[in-house]
Amino acid sequence: MTTILVTGGTGTLGRVVSERLRADGHEVRVLSRHAQPYAVDLRQGGTVLDKAVAGVETVVHCASTPGGGDEEATAHLIAAARRAGVGHLVYISIVGVDRVPLGYYRTKLAVERLIEESGLGWTLLRTTQFHDLLVRVFDTLARPPVLMLPAGLKDQPIEVEEVAERLAELAAGGPARRVPDMGGPEVRTFESLARTYLRATGRRRRIVNVPLWGRTYGAFRGGGHLAPEQAVGKRTFEEYVAVRIEGGRRA
Repeated sequence: MTTILVTGGTGTLGRVVSERLRADGHEVRVLSRHAQPYAVDLRQGGTVLDKAVAGVETVVHCASTPGGGDEEATAHLIAAARRAGVGHLVYISIVGVDRVPLGYYRTKLAVERLIEESGLGWTLLRTTQFHDLLVRVFDTLARPPVLMLPAGLKDQPIEVEEVAERLAELAAGGPARRVPDMGGPEVRTFESLARTYLRATGRRRRIVNVPLWGRTYGAFRGGGHLAPEQAVGKRTFEEYVAVRIEGGRRA
């Protein structure tokens, strides 16, 4: 089977992608800052990166950080992939990076452009936000006795395992360029998602919707990060929290 390198292979998505690819019979190399034998900070590159891509046929690029450095990291990865003769680079991006003027989204869009212009065979998949990101957001917002939410926002969360399955499928095939977006099964108001979270955690919080302002908020409120026409996900947010939160409380 194919030898595949997964960057960010110990992260939320990369770990599941690696597991799925191995289950499908592929040889998988995991690259992250601390995973031996390919412990690499992609922002710096280096000889270990060259060793990681040597003999690899496909790279699934999941490594990313809102803290910055994604463009430098991807440039190093592309250069190493060219030297090694990698035939296929698969990249995971976010729905709305070309519509929402958030700094991190702009960076993801710039990375897309680097990959498209790399000279490598490439595949690009955009998805909506993962269920676990919403849980982490609500964990933070629910710390005070009043849970304040940005007014008028909706979201379309998707199950990370479903995205990993699609990425594994794409990695096993040839370069497909930009493929159809993946959205979660439901477009929901932020308030309804927060109430689902509160019920699952057993917390009692008063919810206050706070109007915000600015181009980024306007783009989110306008649904620039949603893909209602691509609601291909199966697992709902209720089903996710029932396993992740309620199941954990019973264990």
